[in-house]
Amino acid sequence: MFSLQTIFGQGNQFYTLLEESAVAARDSAHALHEMLKVADRQPALDAFKLARLQQRDVSSKISQELVDSFITPIEREDIEALGSALYKIPKQIEKFADRYALALQHLEHIDFTPRAAMLEQAAEVVVEMVRLLPKMKLAPMKVLSDKLRALENEADRLMLELYRDIYSGKLDPLQMFLLKEFFEILEKAIDRCREAGVVAYEIVLKNS
Repeated sequence: MFSLQTIFGQGNQFYTLLEESAVAARDSAHALHEMLKVADRQPALDAFKLARLQQRDVSSKISQELVDSFITPIEREDIEALGSALYKIPKQIEKFADRYALALQHLEHIDFTPRAAMLEQAAEVVVEMVRLLPKMKLAPMKVLSDKLRALENEADRLMLELYRDIYSGKLDPLQMFLLKEFFEILEKAIDRCREAGVVAYEIVLKNS
């Protein structure tokens, strides 16, 4: 049943739902960073499953609101694009966590925490950007966009260092494979944060 508030409201519920989605992504990144700090034990995956369930729930609510609402605060395509970009962040993080749990015995001497910390920072910036959306102010959004780009550039630099280690000849074939695979998953997760940030920035650029 449609309510008058749903039909003729200002559509601010979309900002709330997008923020919930961004927070779920940030929580997933935080859980990964905390998990990797205690790499000497079998990781618990409950936090990642919960974050993904929260993302699915929010994504479904956004889709339903787009059907039910006549008025949206920004273009429907932008809401869908940002929601989709946010949805992909915890999906990538859960992929890392699941595989890490399976390969833990082969990863004892590999420290992923610096990259995981960078991912958590990127996810936190995304939360800040989404929270800024209702204000539609370009200057503070650009500051956050530049910060996110800097994190992505630093992640790219670290990947180049990683490839130097891989091709140094000091690692056995299995270590080389695992090192490359897991760091590329982390890099892609940071890229997902950057993609969400780009969408948020472009929304403000169009509407400010």
